[in-house]
Amino acid sequence: MNYIDWTGFIGVTLLLLAFFLNLMAKIKTDSLTYLLLNFFGAGIACLASVLLNYMPFVILEGCWALVSAVGLVKLATKL
Repeated sequence: MNYIDWTGFIGVTLLLLAFFLNLMAKIKTDSLTYLLLNFFGAGIACLASVLLNYMPFVILEGCWALVSAVGLVKLATKL
């Protein structure tokens, strides 16, 4: 595996970890942990997609990171 593969692997692992922890009722969707895992996971996966020049996943992961960022802002203003 090259560095692009590792970058994508790390991003997807963070996303799947957030999904798994939520399904196991360990974290809630409005928790800081969930939002950070999604934001960084999607951002890193988006970077890997940019490096691969694969636009469908750039759009998908970019939107995912953006939505997570909105959730983080909402959480910060709620505190």
